[in-house]
Amino acid sequence: MLKMRQFQTTTALLLMLGMGAGTLSPLVTPAPVVAQTQTQFTDVSSNYWASQFIMSLAERDIIAGFPDGTFRPDEPVTRAQYAAMVRKAFNLTNIRSSTNFVDVPANYWATAAIDNAYRMGFLSGYPNNVFQPNQNIPRAQVLVSLANGLNYEATTVASADVYRDSRSIPSYATASIAAATEQRLVVNYPDIEVLRPNQTATRADVAAFIYQALASRNQVATVQSPYIVQTRTTTTTSQSSVAAGTTISVDHADGDKIVILPDETLPLTFQVAEAVTNRQGQILIPRNSQIIGELRPASSGSQRGSQFMAQTLVLDDGRRLDIQAQSRIITTTETIRRGASVGEIFAGAVLGSGASTAVASVTGDDEPQTWEVLTGTVAGAIGGLILGRERVEVISINPDNDLMLTVSQTLALSE
Repeated sequence: MLKMRQFQTTTALLLMLGMGAGTLSPLVTPAPVVAQTQTQFTDVSSNYWASQFIMSLAERDIIAGFPDGTFRPDEPVTRAQYAAMVRKAFNLTNIRSSTNFVDVPANYWATAAIDNAYRMGFLSGYPNNVFQPNQNIPRAQVLVSLANGLNYEATTVASADVYRDSRSIPSYATASIAAATEQRLVVNYPDIEVLRPNQTATRADVAAFIYQALASRNQVATVQSPYIVQTRTTTTTSQSSVAAGTTISVDHADGDKIVILPDETLPLTFQVAEAVTNRQGQILIPRNSQIIGELRPASSGSQRGSQFMAQTLVLDDGRRLDIQAQSRIITTTETIRRGASVGEIFAGAVLGSGASTAVASVTGDDEPQTWEVLTGTVAGAIGGLILGRERVEVISINPDNDLMLTVSQTLALSE
């Protein structure tokens, strides 16, 4: 998937959780029921995936059920409800003084819990001193909150790449989720390799996360569960290598389309979209590593096209390695005719300088601010590619679909 630039959203999220996330529209939930002291619940059987976490926390009065004897493990958790659980689970030194959130009145049922979670560093507010107590809390927020509140730091952000949906992790949360993963805070049901970071956390999810957080501090006994994510080796070794034939998916952060002339060469840098791992789960090429290379003229039969040829791999530790990998030959073309509205056609696109010049010559559009122009080189005169000065044919590349790279020679990841 393409990574679009995010500015205002990330700023707001970083202010929330001390690095939190979520939407700004409140999701109102009913007032909480009076806590019950039962430790057995009619809807949590002994073989339920989260039963050990739920029962243990209920015995410690950290979580509670409902008057009808149920726990309702699949119900969503709000920010206020999560604060109440945090307050009961942890008794840490305050790292800051209290604040008064404009949407948390003094007589609100969770005011004290919110204040306590805020002072310990587990939760923060939104801009304009808003807390959004009734907003449902996503799984990523809970993990970020616990990692930040317990002051956990990751040895490598690549630890967040063990999940098949790691690309869905918000950028602000990557380091904290990597830390939570290393500390074994993450519990994924039903698929241990799928994090679902943006899905609303359920009562069972939060119980499991909080229990694991307590276990990481040796405050509760370790439980055996097939859904606890185990830390894997995430650093490359001198014996590691990437075999020929391995595919690498990449992102292009600067545009959702790349447009060049058929004879144009264009230098580009892509980011690795999904970590490349070996059969043992060791991460060989971390997500967000850079691949530097260039689009070059190529042909497929009688069709002219373009092909990306990778030259340099830049790992997350700064090492630069020569790499031989390439995309398929892309032959998708667009014909731009005189009078075309190129501002609409190329909105969000990146154009090689040759394509930009040719398009402007045909359309008379001299406003390059409608697209981003990258410097490329064209073999031969651009004028020869403009057909009767009425139209120009360009190669149109969709990075999502066209730029899966295949390693053509074994890559040694030596130190």
